[in-house]
Amino acid sequence: MMPHQEFRLRRRAMLLVAGGLLVGCSRQPEAGRVHLRLATGPAGAVYRRIGGALAEHITERVPGATVTTVPSGASTDNIRMLRAGEVQLGLTSLDALITTDGSAPEGLSAVCRLYDSHLHLVVMADSPIADFRDIRGRRVSLGARDSGTEFTSLRVLAATRMDAAGRYLSQTESATALREGDIDAMFSLTGVPTPAITELARQHRIRLIPLQEQADTLVTTYPGPYAPAMIPATAYAGVPATRTVAVPNVLLVRNDVPDDVVYAITDTIFTHTATIASAAGRDDAEAVPEAWLINVRTGISTGSVPLHPGATAWFRDHKR
Repeated sequence: MMPHQEFRLRRRAMLLVAGGLLVGCSRQPEAGRVHLRLATGPAGAVYRRIGGALAEHITERVPGATVTTVPSGASTDNIRMLRAGEVQLGLTSLDALITTDGSAPEGLSAVCRLYDSHLHLVVMADSPIADFRDIRGRRVSLGARDSGTEFTSLRVLAATRMDAAGRYLSQTESATALREGDIDAMFSLTGVPTPAITELARQHRIRLIPLQEQADTLVTTYPGPYAPAMIPATAYAGVPATRTVAVPNVLLVRNDVPDDVVYAITDTIFTHTATIASAAGRDDAEAVPEAWLINVRTGISTGSVPLHPGATAWFRDHKR
């Protein structure tokens, strides 16, 4: 960060803290510091992993800022907490954020687009389910309540007029239930690879059900947040490349977070992508491969969700 930017941030943060203008902080911050809370996701989810890495690096590199993570159900839950002022930052899938009229929730804006999630439909290798149509009437995990997985999987079922016996389980709970035969299949909208499915594939043979037709249906029915995609053969042990649908993930911020703070957060994300992806090189830290997909050229592409003025200023100053 340039010296004058650091000075502006420290001065702005101090003034705002002294005046009590930063809304939603969990406790009275120390003089000269801004305390932010970042809503992530449930156990076994990429949101939990990448959210932790972002919080750590922002705290280390943004003068005067401390970011702590808040576990959650994921996308929809994060949007709720942001609107209620319980957190100031949060991760969400773009489809869960955009309302039916194409607008974003009032009071929120985007820092940037991060990476794309892919919709997985996972079954055990010996399952009789060979095609999407075979899940009719089956026990299927639709993801945790208030998660992006729940939102998108319900959209898929509604758009294709498919009935399934839905269960609402987190990714870790879904993987365990699938392994133990308590469910027949699990949806998961997540980065590739995702920890819960990776661990399941290491211990047992699994398959991914192709979702090419369902991807086309979503793209047609809900223009904007969806795109056909491929989960590569390198993602999970013994699983071939599989067609599916992708959804962008964005980092949201409350509009009342100061411009200079958001500018510095944006700068941290795009100038330290390599260290975020490698967990800063610490031997005891888990790498975050999704961070390699963070790109300044796509970071500004947040659809109908406006960028926060601080993020807008950063992208303007770093045109390529």
